[in-house]
Amino acid sequence: MALVVGTVLGLINHGLDIIANTLTTEHIIQIIITYLVPYSVSTYSSVRSILQLKNQA
Repeated sequence: MALVVGTVLGLINHGLDIIANTLTTEHIIQIIITYLVPYSVSTYSSVRSILQLKNQA
């Protein structure tokens, strides 16, 4: 899911720079962070859900 969301957000935020091939190091760092945020949220939510189910059992 993080790949899909990260790609969509990356294209929305940096699509013109990607097409124009004008990416800077700062842009690349921002794109990496764009992938890490949904990954982190998804992982955190999954772990919390598993722990909650484990505590109920």
